[in-house]
Amino acid sequence: MPPTPSTPAVPPAPAGSNSVNPFVCTHDAVGLLAFLVDVLDAHEVHEARTLDADGLVLHSELLVGDSTLTVADRKPGWPWTPALTRVYVHDAAATIARARACGARVVTEPTDFFGDILARFADPFGNLWWVYQHDPARTGWGDVDDTGSADHDTGGTTAEESWETFTTPALEYVHATLVAAMEGLRDPRA
Repeated sequence: MPPTPSTPAVPPAPAGSNSVNPFVCTHDAVGLLAFLVDVLDAHEVHEARTLDADGLVLHSELLVGDSTLTVADRKPGWPWTPALTRVYVHDAAATIARARACGARVVTEPTDFFGDILARFADPFGNLWWVYQHDPARTGWGDVDDTGSADHDTGGTTAEESWETFTTPALEYVHATLVAAMEGLRDPRA
């Protein structure tokens, strides 16, 4: 079947990988790996961990749900680049509680968000995580099925509109906490 806007072509990828797979560089790959195993119930692919000649982690992989997250150490001369990553979980509140217990700063408490539950945390390594809990029985942004595909208006705004035309107190909270979190991100080595 040829791809269409509602059924795009999906290129082949190895097991555990998807079309898009995040790669996080951090000042402490081993620490971030342990943190994500505890917080996201991730599983490290131990045979993938590769050290560089300087002893830093050159490559490592975590399985998070049905996706692969690659983590490496940032070399001393490399710029700081925070990861901004969205992940779906079974229980957003429990994930946020584990993140808090492991030293994360909770940015956005679990909040209803277009039929899902959204929360955010900043990890101790300088990255920002969007945590979503999806309930296929609930929809809040058009008629979205349980695979996330949609055959409807995407809810985008026109040139004359902004999100403020349809905001709610929950959306204002989600927006304000993102703006504050982004302004507060700093290189953990600085």
